[in-house]
Amino acid sequence: MTTGLAMLDQATERIAAAGCEAPEDDAKALVAKALGMSVDDLQEDGATELSAETVEEIEDWVRRRAEHEPLAYILGHEPFRGIDVAVDPRVLIPRRETGLLVEVAVTLPEGARVHEVGTGSGAVALALLSERPDLRVTASDLSPEAAEAARENAERLGIALAVTVAEGLPDSLEDDVDLVLANLPYVTDETIYDRSPEIRREPRIAVTGDCGDDGLGVIRGLIEGTPSGWRMALEHDTHHGPAMREMLGEATTMRDHMDGERVTVGLAP
Repeated sequence: MTTGLAMLDQATERIAAAGCEAPEDDAKALVAKALGMSVDDLQEDGATELSAETVEEIEDWVRRRAEHEPLAYILGHEPFRGIDVAVDPRVLIPRRETGLLVEVAVTLPEGARVHEVGTGSGAVALALLSERPDLRVTASDLSPEAAEAARENAERLGIALAVTVAEGLPDSLEDDVDLVLANLPYVTDETIYDRSPEIRREPRIAVTGDCGDDGLGVIRGLIEGTPSGWRMALEHDTHHGPAMREMLGEATTMRDHMDGERVTVGLAP
């Protein structure tokens, strides 16, 4: 007899052996998904005998996690600022620090116009609309596949969000944008190997893009293509703060939950 709790121990051991950062948490999430219950209910209800099909399913998910496939891709979703965002290999997985972009935008006056460049899953734009439905929010992405993923999330969440495919700001964008949001690629082709292996399973166009040697190539291009005086909030790597404050006028930088300089807000030159 194989129970959920027995599978939990086996899964934790295998994921830990692969060098993943939080093996027990990962194992709990995968076993709970297979059993159709919350992680909190595992200890109480996890002693039930599992079918052969369920055991096989968990073993497959554990194998994928042990190969450093991101947990969010296996689960199929990631929570972000109170909404549940569907994610798959078409899109970057939303991170907690990216919520700083939403924090900037929620302070805007009623009816303000916001556009997000590089929306990916749509997490930022959709979270913003869920918190401030009075704002006029649109989004775009260079990747047609990512744009489609964002539209799917909008439909599933019942949030109206127009998503277009464009590099940088769409040509059709109105001239009354109060804030441009973006979490664009800022990891270089070299420094990506200094990070966890999971990031190399995410779409390279969203992680490194054409960042260049300093990681700022894509961000710099958006700033240069934005009308002078438009306010921008841009996520970047923690060592990019000084360079970002030089590129934007009247710039200030926000720190993330790890106290790293993460989002710079300022005016396009």
